[in-house]
Amino acid sequence: MTTPTRAVPVLRNGTLAETDSVAVETPVALVFNGISHAVMMATPADLEAFALGFALSEGLLASRAECYGIDVVESDAGIEVQIDVAAAAEMRLKDQRRSLAGRTGCGLCGIDSLTRLDLAPERLAPPAWAATLSPAVVQRALAGMGGHQPINAATGACHAAGWSDPDGVIVDVAEDVGRHNALDKLLGRRAQAGLANADGFVVMSSRASYELVRKCARLGVPALATISAPTSLAIDIATQAGLVLYGFVRSNQAVRYTAQAGGPSGEG
Repeated sequence: MTTPTRAVPVLRNGTLAETDSVAVETPVALVFNGISHAVMMATPADLEAFALGFALSEGLLASRAECYGIDVVESDAGIEVQIDVAAAAEMRLKDQRRSLAGRTGCGLCGIDSLTRLDLAPERLAPPAWAATLSPAVVQRALAGMGGHQPINAATGACHAAGWSDPDGVIVDVAEDVGRHNALDKLLGRRAQAGLANADGFVVMSSRASYELVRKCARLGVPALATISAPTSLAIDIATQAGLVLYGFVRSNQAVRYTAQAGGPSGEG
């Protein structure tokens, strides 16, 4: 099985060092009932969770129950994740089918028409704790995520998506060279464990892009906090969905972009 890190010889400050650990990036094909839907560049770890999280967060599966099984098959060309889905999901996939060539820094990967854009998120009904989510709580969560990133600790090359409880305690973290992939892995693991509806929110070691907010909204995640800035579309989608969005979360600040009573607000 391909490992998520690899040792390579390096010159350090002009002197030959023994080795350095680098993150592995490999093509991962997601195949639904024999239909190739997407090829993503990803870290080869937690691939079953990645496939399930992708299918759910992209709306290809209406629920975990529509996934009957997942097999990971390696070849010289890369890794193929074969997902067996219900007939209803296959029809939905064919209707939504798009040609993707994913990259680690991709945005709207491969959609073939502006009509494919999904800018109308589901309206969430966030719990009371999410509506009043404080800067101190999201700061605690981001600070606690670092100790759960072994691949990044070894390589310095991976994003992380973490699940925090309402008090800011990290309970799970997924890593990948791509921020979208890391989130899909996290959401997939939550679904596999039957925890998709548990109280909590997502924290990420990246900027907040449109897709990250859209994925969270689609799966009912009430809040997202990121270490870097959000984009304007991320803020718009979060506002429409009623999702609490924090950015620039550092030890000395946390900026809230969706206020409780309309309009962005900064808190530190």
